[in-house]
Amino acid sequence: MKKSACVVLGVLVLAASYRLDAQVTYDRILRAADEPQNWLTYSGTYMSQRYSPLRQIDASNAKNLEIKWMMQNQVFGPWETTPLVVDGVMYLTQRPNDVIALDAKTGRMFWMYRYTNSGRQTVCCGAENRGVAILGDTLFMGTLDAHLVAIDAKNGKPLWNVQVADDKAAYSVTVSPLVVKDKVIIGVGGAEYGIRGFVAAHDAKTGRELWRFYTIPGKGEPGIETWSGDAHEHGGGSIWVTGSYDPALNLTYWGVGNPGPDYNPDQRKGDNLYTDSVVALDADTGKLKWHYQFTPNDPYDYDSVQVPVLADLMWKGTLTKAMLFANRNGNFYVLDRENGHFLSGAPFVKVNWMSSFDEGGRPILTPQPPGTSTYPGNQGGTNWYSPSFSPRTGLFYVSAWENYGSVYRKEATPYGGGFQVTMPNPDAPAMRRNPINDWTDVVGRGAVIAIDPRTSQPKWKFQMYDVTDGGILTTAGDLLFTGGREGYFHALDARTGAVLWKASLGGAIMNGPMTYSIDGKQYVTVNSGNVLVTFALRE
Repeated sequence: MKKSACVVLGVLVLAASYRLDAQVTYDRILRAADEPQNWLTYSGTYMSQRYSPLRQIDASNAKNLEIKWMMQNQVFGPWETTPLVVDGVMYLTQRPNDVIALDAKTGRMFWMYRYTNSGRQTVCCGAENRGVAILGDTLFMGTLDAHLVAIDAKNGKPLWNVQVADDKAAYSVTVSPLVVKDKVIIGVGGAEYGIRGFVAAHDAKTGRELWRFYTIPGKGEPGIETWSGDAHEHGGGSIWVTGSYDPALNLTYWGVGNPGPDYNPDQRKGDNLYTDSVVALDADTGKLKWHYQFTPNDPYDYDSVQVPVLADLMWKGTLTKAMLFANRNGNFYVLDRENGHFLSGAPFVKVNWMSSFDEGGRPILTPQPPGTSTYPGNQGGTNWYSPSFSPRTGLFYVSAWENYGSVYRKEATPYGGGFQVTMPNPDAPAMRRNPINDWTDVVGRGAVIAIDPRTSQPKWKFQMYDVTDGGILTTAGDLLFTGGREGYFHALDARTGAVLWKASLGGAIMNGPMTYSIDGKQYVTVNSGNVLVTFALRE
């Protein structure tokens, strides 16, 4: 890397700038598991397992982890990004839409790119951005005002900027893009405000849109019969968490969010495809190959944006291309990712909105009487936070909210559609924290649950006092890293769930930890509140 002088150019800030050579080809992303020293895409690899082959840190020495460097986000608020690391350089976003390049060994900043939103942007749940994607020497970021921006990874200069959708109609992009071949694939948010959701692929060199798949079908399209009247025109179906990709099948998989209006299905009778579904799209054309709907005609806000985790499993004696999916509706699913066939489903938290599945995998509904609690509550049994699958242990790991329910009352409103009260009573603590954390486990608690995909049964459970928004990382050292709203960052034994080490970081952990190595030393990075913290073994 060649050192250069510090400059400031428009919205671009260069401090102790370096010439950075990324050169991340599609072939490198395709084989990301072969270079575990890097973290080349949002979930680590296209399989989205959040598993790293690194093993320097293991059960015998995890107690020796210590902080190596920290970086504070300049904008207050929880930080949900997952950094990328490419050959010693870390690329990440900070709220709302800044991109930063750091020395991943020391935390020293190379450059910062600041994007200025339009001021018209509308987002339901915070000014979040979950990260960048990279191809060649170019970084890609979605913005809160529904643009896609390309940035030179060497110096932070913008290369192109295209409008994805109209932010005046409440479209936004918070998802970390997924690069497949020469395409940058993104989705849009805004289901709470009456958008019609979609997934789109853009040309990585020019930003030109190459294909678009609407998650809400239009008139004359398959699936329109699952909507009543004109409800589909503002049917929701946001895409706000990054999908997965199977190169052998050339299919990319994306979880689809809630329908609109939320909570009141009387305003949109029918199954409301493709909301609360996972869709499998041809990566070259965007054409739908199959779908599976988890919660038809959803009255509970059970977004299905959770990460589709891909794994090859022995299923009833046959090696099967499986998809593992822990859903917000409280069920853990195993699907055949070649055709979408339902293989199994079972609750991983308390579930009373349904009783069982029919032969095709459709839930048999058991709506609860008015004024009583539905489990899981509207935040779900899990949510957007990343799960993990370890090929070493054969277990799937999910961050869960246990014993958490909501009372729902129908109320006709334009897109909100209803009203819910967190149990056990209207005076229960708020989901979003006050300066003093008054949470009580009477209304639910967080847990990490390890599930055997072959049986859908839990193998072990690590319970927290508070609920959790933290994602999960597993490694070849048989470790599991995670955190929660309590502010603790944990290293657990991935086989037993035993606590091997923890650090009190103060702020809630609301992203997926990741790991990388430089000069033979393994690092683990996580966000706590608005601080990025990086650990390694004590020397």
